[in-house]
Amino acid sequence: MRPGEIYLARFPFGDIPGTGKIDENTTFDSSDFRNVVPRFTPEARKANQAPIDQIGKIATGKDTTPAQIALGWLLAQKPWIVTIPGTTKLHRLNENIGAVSVELTAGDLRAIDDVASKIEVQGARYPERLEQMTGR
Repeated sequence: MRPGEIYLARFPFGDIPGTGKIDENTTFDSSDFRNVVPRFTPEARKANQAPIDQIGKIATGKDTTPAQIALGWLLAQKPWIVTIPGTTKLHRLNENIGAVSVELTAGDLRAIDDVASKIEVQGARYPERLEQMTGR
């Protein structure tokens, strides 16, 4: 990073659906984009659930949400990291903003680092035809 640069972070934990509100039994409306995203297949959601559950336990102990823990952890990494609210819903935006008030101890940060270091996300981020359009 050069002076004055910032890093914009989209998803703290490798694009796993991290709020704990979605599991392998969740069904989406037929028009929902997630129906074509490999990371949102029931099998991928089940495989990706363990780190979400671990973050959820930390959140419960702090009386906060898993999303706030993930964002709070990310904000604690470096002062030049800026998160991008991944929502179109006002109540989720307010939840995300609440992450700045989450107090994470050094032990909390180590526990979250441990979870993050073991994540092996299952399922591609986008269907192949859309992934080709991302320039990666």
